[in-house]
Amino acid sequence: MVMILSFLFFTFLAYLLFRLVSDFIIPIYKTTKKVKQTFREMNDRMNGQQPENGSSTQKNTPAAGAKKSTLGDYIDFEEVKE
Repeated sequence: MVMILSFLFFTFLAYLLFRLVSDFIIPIYKTTKKVKQTFREMNDRMNGQQPENGSSTQKNTPAAGAKKSTLGDYIDFEEVKE
């Protein structure tokens, strides 16, 4: 009788341990890994290591020898006193 009860007790403990690992520890591990990967990707993008659109930086730079036009960027303002 004692042997059957100890077997059932240890079986129940093994089941609880399995449920703890499968329902709690593994999902936390996977979520933590995914969050770290997402933060690493965001950090890489912010540091400019992985530009979202590689061709956009080439379009914005003027060609060699071309004069950059500042016309229209700034309007000179003079205050009128009455």
